[in-house]
Amino acid sequence: MNFKRITESESNYHHLEKMSVEEILTNINKEDKRVAIAVEEKIKAIEKLVEDILPRLQKGGRIFYLGAGTSGRLGIVDASECPPTFGVPQGLFIGIIAGGDSAIRKAVEFAEDNPEQGWEDLNEHNLTENDTVIGIAASGTTPYVINALIECNKKNILTACITCNEGSPLAEVSKHPIEIICGPEFVTGSTRMKSGTAQKLVLNMISTALMIKFGRVKGNRMIDMQLSNNKLIDRGVKMVMEATGLNEKDSIQLLKKHGSVRKAIEYKPQ
Repeated sequence: MNFKRITESESNYHHLEKMSVEEILTNINKEDKRVAIAVEEKIKAIEKLVEDILPRLQKGGRIFYLGAGTSGRLGIVDASECPPTFGVPQGLFIGIIAGGDSAIRKAVEFAEDNPEQGWEDLNEHNLTENDTVIGIAASGTTPYVINALIECNKKNILTACITCNEGSPLAEVSKHPIEIICGPEFVTGSTRMKSGTAQKLVLNMISTALMIKFGRVKGNRMIDMQLSNNKLIDRGVKMVMEATGLNEKDSIQLLKKHGSVRKAIEYKPQ
């Protein structure tokens, strides 16, 4: 395979330590601007994945994000934010990281190099053919992720990947390869930078598009969000006021009574 790791290519910038702070920040920002353009070029691939996941989701399927290091952490962030944002149950989106939960905060040495552990970690969740597994790896060469997707394919579980190299081993074993080519990192090989940003953008697009089509957004409002702090309660009150025409006091009472924005705005007095 003719495979080149663009993510490991030498930075386009040299002698970073000699730059002023302004130069460092300006050049990082210059590189970051490339990311959204790279993502835009892959919208059709992301669209196909979302459309393939949606009927599985409607049949009770789940979405698993599987990765190591920064990639694994980004999957966990997206998965953990879906329940409070869209009011879906814990376990609809599941983030799994090589090395287990301790790896969220502290790197676990060589965890990503174990080709068997990814599938073992997934297998604890009793996967079905309605589930989807999205492997996240900037390099596209992470054994922990690659072998897990191979096993998923054998069992007819939908697979996808988000990677920042073209023609990688991970893309080869993914039914929906999403390859966001951002170019070399500002600091050579530091894929927590542009590659991580690209992965975050794609994860946002996948989960948000799915939740909108799954009926978890009305208009442009998160009407199923969890009312877990005062800021969100205030936001909920405003949504009830806008939807019902009630004043603030009555909207607060209605929201307290029903405990959710959706129930409050869909309430029909007898």
